[in-house]
Amino acid sequence: MNLSAIPLNKRFRGYLPVVVDIETAGFNPKKHAVLEISAIIVEFNDENDLEITERHATHVVPFKNSELDPAALKFNGIDPYHPFRMALEEKESLDLLFKPIKAAIKRNNCSRAILVGHNPAFDIAFLNAAIQRAQIKRSPFHPFSTFDTATLGGLVYQQTVLAKIAEAAGLKWDNEKAHSALYDAEITAELFCMMVNRWRALQIPAF
Repeated sequence: MNLSAIPLNKRFRGYLPVVVDIETAGFNPKKHAVLEISAIIVEFNDENDLEITERHATHVVPFKNSELDPAALKFNGIDPYHPFRMALEEKESLDLLFKPIKAAIKRNNCSRAILVGHNPAFDIAFLNAAIQRAQIKRSPFHPFSTFDTATLGGLVYQQTVLAKIAEAAGLKWDNEKAHSALYDAEITAELFCMMVNRWRALQIPAF
């Protein structure tokens, strides 16, 4: 499949949708540590349907003097200092994720990436805080604009909870895998693609 044959630059106002999910040690992006980040790139295939083309994920070392809320760790089941996490420092993690995102932006003739998430205000806040700590000058992401699958799910499937939207869309939901950044990002990405493709199938002149 020639991904560059059908660029995304005219579909989302020059933005490349990248589905992001971040697992953290709390709710305060300035104080609580980022523990996992997943980024999933979606692009058009030869039939003009949006599909997942790349999956990227990394475990993250809690930043210096960060706080770890025991309730948050119990909820997501992450042991920040487990020896098998193979976690990277924040800057290493962001560099690892941003490299393929920038390549996808270039091959699709887009201007930058836009974060797609489920209630993405949480993810964009933690991502921006990590970018600031890592002193990254050129983030591929728009600093505040996002696409929200909770809102889209309410419109298309009359549900706003990720598990409920997945169920309504006919996707399998595994509670054992939930709250893993990669799993949640994959489900979110599948739903986003389904909803965009469904809109196109209705032959509404979106582009």
